Amino acid sequence: MIVRDLNEILKSQPDRVVSDAQWSSIRMLLANDRMGFSFHITFLEPGSEHTFEYKNHFESVFCMQGSGSITDLATGETHPIKPGVMYALDQHDRHILRAEEQLVMACCFNPPVTGKEVHREDGSYAAAEDLESA
Repeated sequence: MIVRDLNEILKSQPDRVVSDAQWSSIRMLLANDRMGFSFHITFLEPGSEHTFEYKNHFESVFCMQGSGSITDLATGETHPIKPGVMYALDQHDRHILRAEEQLVMACCFNPPVTGKEVHREDGSYAAAEDLESA
């Protein structure tokens, strides 16, 4: 059984926290936990806008706090994001995520991230095998 406390990770495991000026993500589960997915709590700053396209991963996101929107760049369709809303990027969907208020999101990635990933210019993460060869 794996039990982790978000607050303890923030205090004592900085290697599990990834961030920039507009977002931070606490990696609660990573690939080396061998669960078949990774689980993160992500905070997006109010007024921020992010273009992502996870070409090598599927992602599911559940909004716990805040408000914003997600736009599917293939269709132009925009959906509101608020507590209780979940979206799943089942087609590696290129999208824009906007935070009107601070968004607090629970995110799952498959395949799981290793914790070494950073967003590339196109908004994606490298595939795990690309990280291993770097």
